[in-house]
Amino acid sequence: MNPFNYHKPSSLAAAVALHRDAEDPAYLSGGHTLLPTMTQRLAAPSDLIDLEGLTELTGIAAQGSVLSIGAFTRHAEVAASSEVRGALPALADLAEGVGDAQVRNRGTMGGSLANSDPAADYPAAALALNAVIRTDRREIAADDYFRGLFETALAEDEVITRIDFAVPSRAAYEKFPNPASRYATVGVMVADFRGAVRVGITGAGPCACRAPAFEAALSARLAPASLDDAELPAIDFNSDLHASAEYRAHLVRVMAQRATARIAAGTD
Repeated sequence: MNPFNYHKPSSLAAAVALHRDAEDPAYLSGGHTLLPTMTQRLAAPSDLIDLEGLTELTGIAAQGSVLSIGAFTRHAEVAASSEVRGALPALADLAEGVGDAQVRNRGTMGGSLANSDPAADYPAAALALNAVIRTDRREIAADDYFRGLFETALAEDEVITRIDFAVPSRAAYEKFPNPASRYATVGVMVADFRGAVRVGITGAGPCACRAPAFEAALSARLAPASLDDAELPAIDFNSDLHASAEYRAHLVRVMAQRATARIAAGTD
């Protein structure tokens, strides 16, 4: 690991100012991607700006049809939150399945969304739950947020502050996890907004995406069989040592059907 300057600002404004003035800065959240990358010398920021402790980035609040979660909320907090369990149990279930205990107690929702790992869980939820990603300067609809492999709509110095999830009438998340990392080989969230269904997919392609044909089929009839002949998302499916592109395409349909079955059975 190369040497760097470490900063722990006391306000979001101070963090943004530090980023603006540094030579090659990086924001530090949970650190599960950035720190290993630095250890391998694949990244060498001149300055690390630690966002821990900024009250602007914390808190969970269920307000009517919206569940608002601070960007620095850790996965374990999401999983254990009574507010999340009451308003959006599918999101709590998703958080409970992220990584292992160490990852869940250090990793943050905002860090996960900012990194946009192609196999991360939260991106599927952001799309299925029609989330609005709030930053220090604007609001970004989840549909406009994910751009490509580790690429989002965020500017280089922009900070996610909160994520607002629309609360559906029912939802479920199913994933086929990598047995070692617990990352999603494929993960699918199905959310029913009183007959209008949204489907978010992660792990299958370069970044999270929706499945319009799945959504149309499930909006017409919310049953696993509705997806038997539905067209798969028009993406380039990932192929690696964990799963071929063909297998991931198969898993997308299977995970979507499993999530739909949970909803139909009332076990979401």
